[in-house]
Amino acid sequence: MLIDVHREVIDALGRIEPHVRRTMLISSDHLSGLCGGSVYLKLENLQHTGSFKVRGAMNKLLSMTDEERIRGVAAASSGNHGAAVAYCAAKLGTRGIVFVPEGADSQKVRTIEDLGTEVRRHGGDAVESERFARKYAVRNGLTYISPYNDPKVIGGQGTIAAEFISQCRRIDTVLASLGGGGLISGMAGFLKKELPETEIIGCSPENSQVMIKSIEAGRILDLPSLPTLSDGTAGGVEKDAVTFELCRRLVDVYTSVTEDEIADGLRLFLEKHHMLIEGAAAVSIAAFMKERERFQGKTVVITICGANISPRTLKRLL
Repeated sequence: MLIDVHREVIDALGRIEPHVRRTMLISSDHLSGLCGGSVYLKLENLQHTGSFKVRGAMNKLLSMTDEERIRGVAAASSGNHGAAVAYCAAKLGTRGIVFVPEGADSQKVRTIEDLGTEVRRHGGDAVESERFARKYAVRNGLTYISPYNDPKVIGGQGTIAAEFISQCRRIDTVLASLGGGGLISGMAGFLKKELPETEIIGCSPENSQVMIKSIEAGRILDLPSLPTLSDGTAGGVEKDAVTFELCRRLVDVYTSVTEDEIADGLRLFLEKHHMLIEGAAAVSIAAFMKERERFQGKTVVITICGANISPRTLKRLL
């Protein structure tokens, strides 16, 4: 049975509004000129912790009982989700544990620790860390916070769409980066009730298309991911992920972009908008650039999902 995403988003709006930033929706003169339309950028790179992930994590924590928050939470992520859970747990006075792979980037680990959350290393990759974190949470009476496979997390992410339709009522197309599907499921589930004619485009790196390939196959696949600048969307999808059916029903178009296209999109954004973004955010920009002719005369919103790129990667790209 599909979850009522629209209801989840409405509920999330009331919960998280005092705790998250209402991020700006700005017009991009440069991108608008390239397609002969009106292009807007939803700046979640300016959200707390530099990522939209705070929305879902905060909604999940606030939907828990006082007793559950006292016992604490567990998550698995060496990136934006881990930082979001750590930030939200600290704000709400909740004990948190974040599991990361053995080879997790030391700078990302320090970011989570600096936010006041304990970090433990387990497993050779993110999938192993997630499986262990789930089991650890059950054994120790903690609440596991998934990065995408949870109605409350999906509802929190969908508040982005609720914000930007109040900032720009006419929207023909929305582009968003696609990994496990939490972001695009939340946005699409809300938009298809409010603006049903809006086209939703899911954008992934060619090197990690697990959700796209799973949708094509009609079932969730266990596929490897190659290294990608879009590390925020890389990796597998859980076998029972509620996002799979939501993406299958709600997302209109899927597209993928190469690593060179992602790098070009990131550099273009830095040059024209003078703000930092990460690879996952550049994926949706690259997808727009790749198919810009089809947006002539349309009003387009590109979701800039995050800003967290390592200095080493940024230096290499520049």
